[in-house]
Amino acid sequence: MSTGASFDLVIRGAAVADGLGAPLAIADVAVRGDRIVAVGEVAGRGGVEIDGAGKVLAPGFIDVHTHDDWAVLAEPQHACKVLQGCTSIVVGNCGTSIAPGGEQVVARGGGFESIGAYLEALDNDPASVNTAALVGHGSVRTSVIGLRDNRPATEGELSAMRALVERAMVDGAVGLSSGLIYEPGKYAPEAELVALAGVAAAAGALYTTHMRNEGVGLLDSIAETVRLAEQTGVRVQISHHKASGRGAWGLVTQSLALIDAACAAGLDVMADQYPYTRGSTLLEQIVRAGELHGFGPEGDLTPAQVLIGAAPHHPEWEGRTLTELAEEWGCDGRAAADRVVAEEGRGCIVVLDTMTEADVETVMAHPSTLIGSDGIPLGGKPHPRLHHTFPRVLGHYAREKGVFSLETAISRMTGLSARRFGLADRGEVREGAYADLVLFDPDVIADTGTFTDPTTVPAGIDRVWVNGVCVAADGEHTGARPGRALRFSR
Repeated sequence: MSTGASFDLVIRGAAVADGLGAPLAIADVAVRGDRIVAVGEVAGRGGVEIDGAGKVLAPGFIDVHTHDDWAVLAEPQHACKVLQGCTSIVVGNCGTSIAPGGEQVVARGGGFESIGAYLEALDNDPASVNTAALVGHGSVRTSVIGLRDNRPATEGELSAMRALVERAMVDGAVGLSSGLIYEPGKYAPEAELVALAGVAAAAGALYTTHMRNEGVGLLDSIAETVRLAEQTGVRVQISHHKASGRGAWGLVTQSLALIDAACAAGLDVMADQYPYTRGSTLLEQIVRAGELHGFGPEGDLTPAQVLIGAAPHHPEWEGRTLTELAEEWGCDGRAAADRVVAEEGRGCIVVLDTMTEADVETVMAHPSTLIGSDGIPLGGKPHPRLHHTFPRVLGHYAREKGVFSLETAISRMTGLSARRFGLADRGEVREGAYADLVLFDPDVIADTGTFTDPTTVPAGIDRVWVNGVCVAADGEHTGARPGRALRFSR
C-alpha cells in the first residue's frame, strides 16, 4: 500500500454488479489485500485509483466447466481464461480428472496420486486463476478397474472406488464428475454411479455429469440423472446441456421441463452451457462410437461437420474438415477419420457442427443454466469457446439478442456459480468477499474469435483482478500469478 493511502485499490464510479442479479448500482469499490473492504462512496484514497465511469465492475467470471487440469500447471498464466475475465475455474469435468492417477500413471508423470496432491501443487506453484477440482469417475474407475474393461465392478472394486472418492472429498474436491459417453464411464451401470454419487452427497458436494446421450436419447439421459438424485439426494449439475444432432433438435423444451419437475419434487438439479451451436470432443470417441456410420448419440453426423481443432503430430490438418482431408487423400470421410485417429490417437480434438441456435437460446434463458466454457486447451485451432465464452454471453446473448438481462447473465457466471460449487466468498462484489473482479465496457464487450481464428483477445475488457492483484490490463496479461487452489466449502 502506498504511503498515505487507505486502500490498495479503489475503483470509482463503476456500475457495480453484485453477482446475484441485483440491478447495477453506481458505486466505488475499495480493496485491501485480497478482500473487498468497502462498497459505496469511498472517501479514502487507494494506492491504485481506477476510473470506472461508464464501465461495469463485476465479480470475476467463474468457469464451472473446464478441462484445464494440466494447463494451469503447464501454462500457469492461463491467458485464454484471464483475458476473457475469468478469475476462477473448475477442473476435472466429464469424468476425467488429473487425480487419482493410479501408481503407474503417477510414476510416469501422467497424474497425481490424489486431489489433495494436485491442489498442493497449485498452492506451491500458483496459476493466474483460482482453481477448484472435481474428482472424475472415469479416472477413479480407470485406476481401479481399467480404461476399457466393459463390466460391472466387483464388490471389492466398488469399495476401492468409494474410498478414492471419499479421499477426494476430504481433500477438498467440489464434487464427483462423470463422462458416461466416454470410456470407461459408459461401462458403469447405474448402481455404480449411485454408490459413488452417494459419497459426494454425504459431503454436501456436487455430482456433475456428461450424460450418456445428448442426442435423440437426451430425455432418457435426463431421467437416469434424476433417478440418481432421487436415490442419493446428491445435488446434480448436468454438463453442457444441449440437444446434439438434427434428430434431437427441439428436445431441450422437454428436457428443461424434466429439470423443472425434478426441482418441484424437491430435488436439486441444475445445468451449465457453452454459448455455441458447435461442440468439441475427441475424434477417437466419435470413431469408436460409430458416429460417422450412423450410430452413436448424434446418429446423423457427417464428415463435413467434423473440423480438426488439434492434431499435435500434424498441425497442418488443423482448421480442416474430414471432408477436405478425404478429398486430398482420395478416400471417403470415414477412412480419413480412421487415418487421423491412427496417427494422432487420443490427441486429436475436433469441433462438431451439431446444434441449433434456437435450442442454445432456450437453454440459456432457463434459470437452471450456469455458464461454462467446456474449452479444451489443445491445438492451434481450438473451439473459440476456450477464449471467448464469457464475452460472447454478455455481448451477443445479453446485449444483442436480449436472451436475459446483463445482471442475470453476470449472476449465472459469478455468484450463483460460486454458491453452486462451494467456493466461499467468491463471485460477489460485497464487503468481505475476495477481490476477484473484472471491469468491462458493456457496450463493447464481445467475442472476437472465429472457428478459423479462435485465439484472439476478446473486446471490451479493461482490467481483471484475482485476489486483489491485477492480472490483465487492456487486453494484455500482467504476468502476475496470484491464483489459489480452492477447496470445497459447504
